[in-house]
Amino acid sequence: MKIYTKTGDDGTTGLFGGTRVPKHHIRIESYGTLDELNSWIGLIRDQPIEESSKKILIKIQEKLFTVGALLAIDPKKEKLKSGKDRLNIPKIEAEDINLLEKEIDLMEQQLPPMTHFILPGGHTTVSYCHIARTICRRAERLVSQLNDFEPVDPILLSYINRLSDFLFVLARKLSYDVQAEEIKWIPEKQN
Repeated sequence: MKIYTKTGDDGTTGLFGGTRVPKHHIRIESYGTLDELNSWIGLIRDQPIEESSKKILIKIQEKLFTVGALLAIDPKKEKLKSGKDRLNIPKIEAEDINLLEKEIDLMEQQLPPMTHFILPGGHTTVSYCHIARTICRRAERLVSQLNDFEPVDPILLSYINRLSDFLFVLARKLSYDVQAEEIKWIPEKQN
């Protein structure tokens, strides 16, 4: 398998099913942003963090590949999702979302209650996590926009939404682990 095909030299790319679309198509922006998110999660995983966090991040990276692959299917070729022509792509299931929620709940049990918004930062690893969270939110906005034009499986939107929550709580947990100060955002009073 060659890494270069030259088929994209005209500014288009192929979806599963053979349809060609511009590389700036909202569908490509959606799964391209998930790919960007996946890379940042890899950077977080490469930091000196707990093994349990690394393991969950690997699972998340695998699920992000799944979400990206599902978004890369031409919606007019639904038979690629099921039936005899089905692509060998797993699905995102309710238990994938439940796993994120379980991990969020476990982390929150170890953290002090949040009383204010928190300014991102405090430690490099924490900052990486906040960057991943904001990229996840951007991906969510793009997939939501795509859904306005071409239906997207609602579970994909739910998974991305819950993932951004997970990344926020993970950033707080990493702050706690490295004993970084969480700086609260307290709006200045106007005179």
